[in-house]
Amino acid sequence: MKKDIHPKYFDTTATCACGNVIHTRSTMKDIRVEICSKCHPFYTGKQKIIDTAGRVEKYRRKYSKKK
Repeated sequence: MKKDIHPKYFDTTATCACGNVIHTRSTMKDIRVEICSKCHPFYTGKQKIIDTAGRVEKYRRKYSKKK
């Protein structure tokens, strides 16, 4: 392998805007993110479907199982 071609690898902390801190390893020393798995609506179960002009209902009618 060639010498000195790989970036340095650090122990780092990823800090979310909500205050959650994740300890990991990366090529960056400090990482700041806006959203993480503790505050993301998909992972917390607080996701809301915004229906614009009935698109969600139209999709559900089109792909629902017909009896």
